[in-house]
Amino acid sequence: MESLFSHPVAEPDPSQPGSSDLDPLVFTVVVPTNVSHAFMGFTDHPHLWWPLEELSVFGADAHVEFEENLILETAEDGRTSVWGTIDDWQPPLSFHADWYPASTALWSTEIRVVFRAVNGGTEVRVIHDGWEGAEEPLATRDSYADRWPRILERFTRFMGGVVG
Repeated sequence: MESLFSHPVAEPDPSQPGSSDLDPLVFTVVVPTNVSHAFMGFTDHPHLWWPLEELSVFGADAHVEFEENLILETAEDGRTSVWGTIDDWQPPLSFHADWYPASTALWSTEIRVVFRAVNGGTEVRVIHDGWEGAEEPLATRDSYADRWPRILERFTRFMGGVVG
C-alpha cells in the first residue's frame, strides 16, 4: 500500500538515541529523620528548601507548594504556574507526578519520589523518567541530571543532614 502522505516519512537516525532509549535518572539521599517526617518535609515545606533563586518560573520570591493534586508555584502578585500533576499519592511512602515546570502538561516527564526507612534515617529516592514526553528529550534529561543533585542537596540540608 502506498503512503497516505504526500511526502516521504523520515526514517529515524540510528546514530541518535531515541527518547525511549534514555534511561531514567535516579538520585538518592539519606536524611536523618523518620519516613513520615521526611515525606512531610518534602511535600509540606518545599518553599523552605527548593532553590527558587535558580529553579523557578517567577523568581526567588515565589512560593512552591503541593496543593490538592498539583505541584504549584505562586508569584508574589498571585500568578501561578503548575509544575506537576500528582496521579499517585501514597503518604508517607511515595508520590508520582507528571512533571513540567515552566512548560505545559503536553511536554511532561514523570517523577516518582520514594521514602524508605534505612539505618541513620530515611532514604529519599527520586526517579525521573518519561523523557519521550519532553519537547527535547535528551536536553531535558541532561538538564535534570545536573539539577536533581543540587535540589536534593538543599532538601538534605533542610532536613538536618550533612552534605558531601
